[in-house]
Amino acid sequence: MAKHEFGILPRDPRPGERYDAYEPERYGCVSVDDAWLEPLLEKLADIPAYWHALDRPETGLAYCGITLIPPASLPAVLDALDGGVELAPLRALLERAQAEGRFVIHYGL
Repeated sequence: MAKHEFGILPRDPRPGERYDAYEPERYGCVSVDDAWLEPLLEKLADIPAYWHALDRPETGLAYCGITLIPPASLPAVLDALDGGVELAPLRALLERAQAEGRFVIHYGL
């Protein structure tokens, strides 16, 4: 099954810095099956984020790319998740990132 990966960046991205490489092990990512994330895409569509770099503000997830989710958007992402056990690891990661004021990186399909 197709998977998305989510991890916590150890420091904030810098202007001009691009995230183009697939490095889920670098950020201790958790995997989420596309079957569980795809139904949430509409709820996530208006959430402010960046695609690959801070100079590319967008909304929602870069479904087939890399998304940088700022700390200010994490409450809305958490609100979009349902209570299913399948998303519990993602919820825990997002809550930890929120508590630490960290960006979350998302690797799409």
